[in-house]
Amino acid sequence: MPPQRTSHRGLHYKFCGVAQYGILIGATIGYTITAAISMAAIKRSNCFHTKGHHNGSCHTLNNSYLIMFATIEIVLSQIPNFHKLTLVSILATIMSFTYATIGIGLSIAKIAESGHPRTSLTGIPVGKDMPSVEKMWTTFSAIGDIAFAYSFCPVLLEIQDTLRSSPPENKVMKTASTVGVSASTFFYMICGTLGYAAFGNNAPGNYLTGFGFYEPFWLIDFGNLCIVIHLLGAYQVFIQPFFAFVECWSNEKWPENKFIRKEYLVGKLRVSIFRLIWRSAYVGLVTLVAMIFPFFNSFLGLIGATTFWPLTVYFPIEMYISKAKIKRNCWTWVWMKVLSFTCLIVSLVAAAGSIRGLAVSLESFKLFHSVS
Repeated sequence: MPPQRTSHRGLHYKFCGVAQYGILIGATIGYTITAAISMAAIKRSNCFHTKGHHNGSCHTLNNSYLIMFATIEIVLSQIPNFHKLTLVSILATIMSFTYATIGIGLSIAKIAESGHPRTSLTGIPVGKDMPSVEKMWTTFSAIGDIAFAYSFCPVLLEIQDTLRSSPPENKVMKTASTVGVSASTFFYMICGTLGYAAFGNNAPGNYLTGFGFYEPFWLIDFGNLCIVIHLLGAYQVFIQPFFAFVECWSNEKWPENKFIRKEYLVGKLRVSIFRLIWRSAYVGLVTLVAMIFPFFNSFLGLIGATTFWPLTVYFPIEMYISKAKIKRNCWTWVWMKVLSFTCLIVSLVAAAGSIRGLAVSLESFKLFHSVS
């Protein structure tokens, strides 16, 4: 094989690894933010029920909930082979289905009760409250949110986590991928369209935590509890590959280091001091970042924008071209390249919108003072 070809593939390999680990790390930050907001929403929901829907004293700091979530994750991160626990994925599926169904049901009830509010084809119209430039940047950021929803890497991990050795994985991946993406699309579309139909241009970013709904408060609490339970397990499923990468690399780099390799038997559990310290430090660092950038939509949009193109578009297209031996400059090769380039432009635009959204949010944000 020519040296240039080998080097080209080596760069692809590294680029893919950086993008994949990037979205996994970014997802854990996003999950930490989301879980804390959902935990705070449970307290706010009960406060609103008791004191009224517009009571200003119901706002609460998120820091205690961020720390609470991080503490649980530190414990869970020490469980060996956590990603192989089929129960985790089954529980996550049940929780996802439950809180999505709650959101859909509440939206339908809201539409039936209040009728169809004012909406427009492109969302909030340009005017006094929404200048055209602000509208443009908000639209770009929204594209990033959509990209995050359709980034295939997380879906792939969820599918692989539930596959068994029999039948062979390569025989069920296509069916599992089709079902997984179709189910995600169905729920995203239903929640998005019904949510907008229920609230119009005043639709909150997350209507279970942004308080589009207030009653029945116990159902809102249950929906947010389902979100927290889902994210507790999803955090670990997503970060296990990165944990494994760092620990394998450390073992290869320092094969004789007893601190890294030595394990202690505690009952039936093997405990590594290195694993305990480094995984706990990772969870702590993620929590610190979540405290500094607690902006749900903009952060998810940035993750989606920066990882959608390489993992969902570029590499799958390049692998297909290589496997199918599609000739250069033929019609199929050209339109697939055009598709890849178009998605790259969309990702760059979405990233710009999300970064701008984070910058604007930081202007009025007090450090370590995230409020729900």
